[in-house]
Amino acid sequence: MRAWLFLLALALGFEAWARMEFGGTFIFNSFNIQSIAIFAVAPLILATGQTFVIISGGIDLSLGFIMGLAAVVAAHTINAVSPGLGLPMGVLVGTIVAVAVAGIPGLINGLLVSRLRVPPFIGTLGMFGVARGVAFLLAGGTTVPISNSFFATIGNGRIFGVPYIILITALFVLVMHYLLSQTRFGQHNYAIGANVQAARRSGINVKSHLLRLYILSALCAGLAGVVYSARFNAGAAQAGEPLLLDCVAAVVIGGASLFGGSGTILGTVAGAFVIAVIQYGLVFVNVEPFWQFISVGIVIIISVLIDQAQRRFSGGRIDE
Repeated sequence: MRAWLFLLALALGFEAWARMEFGGTFIFNSFNIQSIAIFAVAPLILATGQTFVIISGGIDLSLGFIMGLAAVVAAHTINAVSPGLGLPMGVLVGTIVAVAVAGIPGLINGLLVSRLRVPPFIGTLGMFGVARGVAFLLAGGTTVPISNSFFATIGNGRIFGVPYIILITALFVLVMHYLLSQTRFGQHNYAIGANVQAARRSGINVKSHLLRLYILSALCAGLAGVVYSARFNAGAAQAGEPLLLDCVAAVVIGGASLFGGSGTILGTVAGAFVIAVIQYGLVFVNVEPFWQFISVGIVIIISVLIDQAQRRFSGGRIDE
């Protein structure tokens, strides 16, 4: 709940700043609202997968370049198959191939963490480098343009004034919210994050769950890469590089504990919008964009301190 309250306070703060500085409005401007929502799309899709991982007590540092890898694969595949299959079918095939390829590093991450007991930080950091190198090799070190007008329409078109990519993201978030809050998979995820030994003794197959968990996280990154490619009508290996910090920040700001065992998709949604409002709002009030990194970093630190304080007062585990 604190994430939504902070989002409201942040929006009101920028509203007051905009009225005093420019005599205009920040919140009651439909262009600003849509721009903020579009800013939040890719980080939010990444953050949904990261939410599952952090709730389980892990972290996935490879998501940014898995997203870039998927973006490049989507671009090459759509360009290759569209002339023969047609524009809509080319997009469908390209999306399936890109998301499937993204699942490969997720599978490797899952095997490293669940079977070989490699710490998630180290295993996914290694995959960060591998995915980065493969993505740049496939892209030839450049951005890969996409020749498919149907794909460009998905990325930049609107229905009743609402961009398609916002609707796609909203539907995806609802599905992930249901998966986490209403299914056995989601409940097992909370149990493992809260106490992995107790979860194992209760009959949960922890190894199998962690394997599927990292695959799911990578598939989310794959979808984020496809959405990015649709928005810019091109695939770029570095597409997700600046979004890794944003997706982790969204999860933490949204109330998930880095110790595991707590967090929600709806909280992550609020966290993603907090990041988007900070990034867009600072540009709107004509502040140097480099302050975005400082602001996001401060918000992350404050969120972690609040989480630690809550755990201390509630008697939760705090690692010394």
